[in-house]
Parts: sequence; structure tokens; C-alpha cells
Amino acid sequence: MIPDYQTLMRPVLECASSGEARISDVVELLANKLGLTAEERGMILPSGKQTRFANRVNWAKSYLKQGGLVEITGRGRYKITDRGLAALANKTATIDNAYLAQFEEFQNFKSKEVDEDVVNAPTLQGQVEETESTPDEALRRAHGAIIGALSAELLDRVRNGTPAFFEKLIVQLLIAMGYGGTSEEAGRAIGQSGDNGVDGVIDQDPLGVDQIYVQAKRYGEGNNVAAGAIRDFYGALSLKRAHKGIFVTTSTFSTAATETARGLGLRIVLIDGPHLGRLMIRYNVGCRDEEIIHLKKLDEDFFEPT
Repeated sequence: MIPDYQTLMRPVLECASSGEARISDVVELLANKLGLTAEERGMILPSGKQTRFANRVNWAKSYLKQGGLVEITGRGRYKITDRGLAALANKTATIDNAYLAQFEEFQNFKSKEVDEDVVNAPTLQGQVEETESTPDEALRRAHGAIIGALSAELLDRVRNGTPAFFEKLIVQLLIAMGYGGTSEEAGRAIGQSGDNGVDGVIDQDPLGVDQIYVQAKRYGEGNNVAAGAIRDFYGALSLKRAHKGIFVTTSTFSTAATETARGLGLRIVLIDGPHLGRLMIRYNVGCRDEEIIHLKKLDEDFFEPT
């Protein structure tokens, strides 16, 4: 029998106890250790792109990451943290969602799921926990959990990238959102040139008469953007005689920063980390569609007598 993803958390953590682990190797190692049959190993999700067991191992790793027990070191690789080692040292501890809930990072992660109308965490393994909700509510709740986890993972990858990569990503996202029209050359990152504190620019028309300037701050979680950074961006926009600016960060904005942006004469739009993650998902930047599920309902009009 294939264990659920919470049962797999300790084994997934143990696989990295002696150094960096590759998730594909972990899937094979645990399948052998658990004695899974060939049929169980070959069970494919409805998407047809991943086995059920590999899916559960990956979700176990993802939730361990959100709890700070492991950290991502590269594509398909992770390593254990000091917090993870402490968890393994406690032989009597059951490492599951209830255990992870003691950590602030995991609480913040779960609160983001709630923002997506997720009330109870689904098993994320092709089955949804039984609740009093209707099947379509349960499906949407599970979808919200998946989106929440993906958004968090996207932000982690962006924070681990270079400043130049982040600046180009923001320009690419704005182009995908429709800014700059259809021209492939409408947006460009210019932060590397030290252009007076501006990291990117979007031409709203072919001649570049109407432009939107971009500031991008790749900050870690908890390192919030202060009001001074907003005032500096305002100054850079004033030098360029610009009327529109977008300030993007992978963290969040302090209350003073938000109030400063609101009080300035120019129109400055603020995009924080959670908002950035949702926009990347919505416009398929850094991610792609794996499976599309259509919810159908009875067409009453079809059965009306004519």
C-alpha cells in the first residue's frame, strides 16, 4: 500500500540526513525500502505525467520545506536543515502537518492557503479528506492548496536567483500581462546599468512615448521594503519625468512604505511576494499547465420540453 504524504515526511527527511539528496533517487530508494509492488510503483496520476508514489514523495518534501526542515539546493535536490536534524533526533515525534504547525513559516504558508479559500489541508495525493463540504468545494479547496504550495516554491526559486534574473523575470511577467502590447521589444531590464535606481522599463507605445518604470527588490522573507525605498523610487521617476511606476518585491512592504506610496502624487503600484507568486501562476511565468479539469453541471435547458 502506498503511504500518504504525511507518513512519508520522516523517511524523506531521513534520506537527506547525511547530505544533499536528489528527489528522483529518494523516490526509488523509498519504493525499495517500503517494498512497493510493481503495480504500486507504476500507478500513474490522471495527468499521466507522474506516478502516484513520486507525487506523494514530492509533496512530503514540499511541506517539509515550508516548515523549514529542508531547503532546496537546486533542481530536484534538497538538504536537511538544523531544524530537520532536531526533528529526526526526536525518535518519538510524528513528523506531519501537526508537527510542522509549531513553526511560524509553516503557519504563514497555511494562512496563504486559507486566503485561497482553503479551510482544511487536502491529502494532495489524488484523494481529498472527507469533510462536510460538497465535492466541488473539496476540489476547489485542494486546488487552493496546490496553488499555495506552487506560489511558495516559485518565490523560493526567484529569491535564489540572481538580481539580473529577477529583473528580467519582472519585465517578462509584465509583458505576459499585456503591458507594452504585442511588441517583443516593449520591455527591457536596465538595472544592471545602474540607471538611477530603475531596474526595468515597459514601452506602452511603439515609440516609447508612454513608459512604465519598474523597481525590483529581491528580498528574503521578513526583510520588508521600507518607506525610504519608495521615496528613492519616486525620486528616480521624477528625474525621468515619469508618471507610472511598479515596485515589485519578493518580500512585503512595511505599513509606512504602503502609506508613502499611497500619498505620493505619482501612480506607484506595489506588488509584494504573495501577489507576485499568484501573478506568475496566472500568467504561466515560471510554471506551466500540467492538467486541466473541467467541472460539468447539468444543462437544465436541454431537458426542457419544446
